[in-house]
Amino acid sequence: MLRISERLSIPMDEFTFEFARSGGPGGQNVNKVNSKALLRWAPGRSPSLSEPVRARLLAKLRSKLTTEGEWLVTSQKTRDQSRNIDDCLEKVRLAVLAALTPPTLRRATKPTKASQTRRVDDKVRRSETKKLRRGPSSE
Repeated sequence: MLRISERLSIPMDEFTFEFARSGGPGGQNVNKVNSKALLRWAPGRSPSLSEPVRARLLAKLRSKLTTEGEWLVTSQKTRDQSRNIDDCLEKVRLAVLAALTPPTLRRATKPTKASQTRRVDDKVRRSETKKLRRGPSSE
C-alpha cells in the first residue's frame, strides 16, 4: 500500500513497474544493471481516489498522461533499483497529496481609499520627475 494520507492509500497492485538501463555515470555497472524504474499508473481508473480528487489530479497531469490515460513516472536518480522505485512512489504520493486539498477560492476585493490615493500620488510624482528630464521646448 502506498500511504498518501491518514485516510487515503493506494494498493500496490494498481501500479506496474518496468525497469531499464539507466543513463549517466556508473562505470561498467550502467551497462549491466537495469536500475532505472518506470512506474505506470492510470489515475482515471483508480478506485482509490474520490471523484473530486481524481478530477483535480487529471487536470494537473493532463499533459503527462498517455493516450490510454496512464501516467508514466520514471526515476534514475540512484544506482539502486529499489531506491528508484521508492522515488517513483514518492512522486506519485506528492502529486496525489497536492490534489487532495481543494484550491482556495479567490475573493475579489476592492482597493482601499488610502491605497488608491497613494497610487495617484505616486503617478503624479513620477510624472513630475519625467517632466523635469525633458529638454527645453522648441518654442
